[in-house]
Order: sequence, then structure tokens, then C-alpha cells
Amino acid sequence: MTSTQPGARIRDAILRTTGPRAAATRLMADTPLGPIRLAADGEALLALDWIDPTDAASAAEAAQAGPDAARILDETEAQLRQYFAGTRDRFDLPLNPAGTEFRRAVWTAMLDIPYGETETYGDMARRVGSVARAVGGACGANPIPIVIPCHRVVGGGHSIGGFSARGGVDTKRFLLHLERARTPERQPRLL
Repeated sequence: MTSTQPGARIRDAILRTTGPRAAATRLMADTPLGPIRLAADGEALLALDWIDPTDAASAAEAAQAGPDAARILDETEAQLRQYFAGTRDRFDLPLNPAGTEFRRAVWTAMLDIPYGETETYGDMARRVGSVARAVGGACGANPIPIVIPCHRVVGGGHSIGGFSARGGVDTKRFLLHLERARTPERQPRLL
């Protein structure tokens, strides 16, 4: 499968070169954002990627998952379902995204952005001691979107910024709206 998505080639490369342990994959077909492919080894979640619905049948062919990888894939799928249902606001999964030390630092900082809130690329850059463009590059290379919430990083001056996953900024808007609609202090109160 060839993709023109900005981050797809990077994520596909990560799936092929994730150290000595083989990655098992699983297709999660019924999400509000279309089919998603998950990848894990016996220790951690490695990647999450959107699949073009027309390619979902070929993506369904998964590597054989050992019991530890299957456990991680099962738990990831369960937590994603809870997230989309609005009953989970934080993921509790072992993560091992492949990336440079800088990108891993940015991804770790993203995990600190609370559910339903956003942070600008500039603010994130100041937190990690870098520049906004480099943070944007790390966001685009994030191999585990949603779980590592790069959708919560936005441009300054009310700009949404970009999003490298399938659907681009429409997907980012969907995720931000989902979280804001489910944040308790933003819910209408009944007296």
C-alpha cells in the first residue's frame, strides 16, 4: 500500500524496523474515524495508524501475535473503544514509539496535556527547549496518535495547525470536539 499521508511512510518504516522483536498487528475496523491498525510487540504499543477503508481487507492480514503482544493489542483496543465512547480520558498502556531522543521528549510532553485542553506549538517548544517548527515535525512523526495526543497541540492565534493522520485537520477537529464535548466542566449542568 502506498500512501501520500505526510506521516504514513515514517510509521510504516517504524513497523518494519522496530528492533529485534517482531511486531504483531491488528486491524480495528469499527472506529468513528474508520479502520485503524495497531502494532505491538510483547512489551509495548508501537504504532497506531489509520487505514484507507478501501485497503482495510489487505490490512486485516496481521502478524501472528504472541500472548504478550495479544494482551497489549486487546488492552489498546478496549481503551480506544472507551475513549471514543467518552468513558476514558487517559490511556494506561506501555508505549515504545520509535524516534529520536528529541521526538520522544516531545511525545512525552504531549502526554501531560490534559484531556479536553490544548497547548500551542510555541508553548510546547518552550517546555522542551526547542522551536515550534521542530515540535510540529515531532507531531507529524508521532507513531501513536490519539494515545500520544498530538491532536492537542495547536497553532497560535486560534489556528488549528496541521495533522498528519488520515483525514488531516478534519480528524484533528473531530478528536478535539470529542474531548471538549466530554469534558465534565464543559457539560451543561442540570439544576
